[in-house]
Amino acid sequence: MKQRFLALIPSIETSCKDLFRTIGYNRQMSETNHWFVYILSCCDNSLYTGITTNLERRIHEHNEGNKGAKYTRARRPVTLVYSEAALDRSAATRREMELKSLPADKKRNLIQQT
Repeated sequence: MKQRFLALIPSIETSCKDLFRTIGYNRQMSETNHWFVYILSCCDNSLYTGITTNLERRIHEHNEGNKGAKYTRARRPVTLVYSEAALDRSAATRREMELKSLPADKKRNLIQQT
């Protein structure tokens, strides 16, 4: 499945790695139970907001398989456009709700500021 998907979009894996490097994400930070709030850009230019302890794994789940959110399954491929760390799940959930309540244009402004 992965090879078929990458054949359609050959640069998605490379671009994700480059993006993670650009935003300063590293796997060790994720493995210490830090939580992240993230925003994805879907192929139809809609935005999806979620939380996770491992950005790389979660983006992969959104782009492949059945573990991604139902919303993103119909809007693949998705691209990580924003993330921020949170101290715990509670803080990540609160921030996720704040971001979800913003209108799309304010979310896009937040994304452009980073």
